[in-house]
Amino acid sequence: MDKELQRIADEVEMLSGKLKALKQEIGKVIIGQEETVSQLLITFLAGGHALLEGVPGLAKTLMIRTLANAIDLKFKRIQFTPDLMPSDIIGTEILEEDHTTGKKFFKFNKGPIFSNIILADEINRTPPKTQAALLEAMQEFEVTYGDKTYPLDKPFFILATQNPIEQSGTFVLPEAQQDRFLLYIKIGYPTKQDEEAILKATTGTFKKKLNKVISGEDIVRLQQLVREISISDALITFVSDIIRATRPETTTDSYVKDWVDWGAGPRAGQAMILTAKANALLEGRLAVTLNDIKSVALPVLRHRVLVNFRAEAEGITSDKVASHLLNTIEVKGKQTT
Repeated sequence: MDKELQRIADEVEMLSGKLKALKQEIGKVIIGQEETVSQLLITFLAGGHALLEGVPGLAKTLMIRTLANAIDLKFKRIQFTPDLMPSDIIGTEILEEDHTTGKKFFKFNKGPIFSNIILADEINRTPPKTQAALLEAMQEFEVTYGDKTYPLDKPFFILATQNPIEQSGTFVLPEAQQDRFLLYIKIGYPTKQDEEAILKATTGTFKKKLNKVISGEDIVRLQQLVREISISDALITFVSDIIRATRPETTTDSYVKDWVDWGAGPRAGQAMILTAKANALLEGRLAVTLNDIKSVALPVLRHRVLVNFRAEAEGITSDKVASHLLNTIEVKGKQTT
């Protein structure tokens, strides 16, 4: 092993210890849901944003708040409502007076978007105009108000939640905005054992105290290290084959042609490789394996593959399409094991 690779390996080992400590802190409050917590950490490591969907009571908000409390970064929660305005998110200008000269001037008063971790709670409860206020921040990491552009602090994450069962008074996220989310995470019900542990832990008087175990600088360095994780050409080709196979106009797969209206774009391939690298780093490895790609494929493709009306009627989801492709497409050439 050369000196550069050894340096990266040593740094990964050190920072991996902090990631394990972060998981332990989250585990003080969140019982079970290990896969969801891992996917949130992958989102952080890959420098993206996540959309969490689950029925009420599955601790979506608590999970994000707990994660934020264990990281030494600024955190803000925005409760999305039908009357929320874009200025409530990005900020607005207020008229102030210079007490020395008596002159009045406009000063930009920054909104809650100027934090490191943003919990966009029930994002589908606010109209498209307000949802769109997040787009520039999510993609460009900056906010424009009037003729001025204000950079956002880094690292910057938007973790949004939505309720899948309530349709009254909700606004479906446009596909263009959904594509800005690196992962679309679905949270299921806890197991019987986890549910009993939740009931026991949350109905007493004892409250766990969380410690901040990782800094913003550590997160930024981890994001840099993610891009240094190696991936073989064979696995890059495999990712490309998967993405191209989701598109009805380029695929030879009859299953996709029958059930899919729109396939995933190039951003999906970028997301799959980055999150696979993040998954490898999370497990303390310096190279991506096939299992890394398969473990992130569903949350990467879930919101980027749009099935048609017939598929919806037959209960065929984008998850089923992605699973089908993962089971039928093979890796060509030498891959990392």
